[in-house]
Amino acid sequence: MLPIHTILCPTDFSEYSDNAFQMACALGRDYRARVIVLHVTATAVMPYVTVVRPVQPEIDVDELRDMLAGYAAADGSVPVEHLMLRGDPAEEIVEFARERPCDLIVMGTHGRSGVSRVIMGSIAESVTRAAPCPVLTVRAHPACLATEELAAAGAAAP
Repeated sequence: MLPIHTILCPTDFSEYSDNAFQMACALGRDYRARVIVLHVTATAVMPYVTVVRPVQPEIDVDELRDMLAGYAAADGSVPVEHLMLRGDPAEEIVEFARERPCDLIVMGTHGRSGVSRVIMGSIAESVTRAAPCPVLTVRAHPACLATEELAAAGAAAP
């Protein structure tokens, strides 16, 4: 059995992240590990003539803290810590996992492929490639996938 004491669970507050958090809590319960929920606010950049200037979007930090605090183990048996960082999400997640020796990263993935993955990038893929520990990616709960497939089929119908 792998020694798992600290599980890092990055979140972007999507349904995919919610499913990953549920998985992280189940593993935390089974391994008696703590779960660290981490939200990284991306720092956007905008080219300005010959200089790249950071764009600071309006971010309600209090609202983010409230959303983050909503991540709690359903039965309260798993200790959950909440943290926020600012920067490039993939880089910050990997750096955090290195600095705070995490034994496992559990994160959601949107499962994009093809052109949308190239355009949007894949934080989960970047983390998986550079992480100092194993990474478990959770695409979605099977019921969510079935709903998405039905919606896609309905959209494709004439």
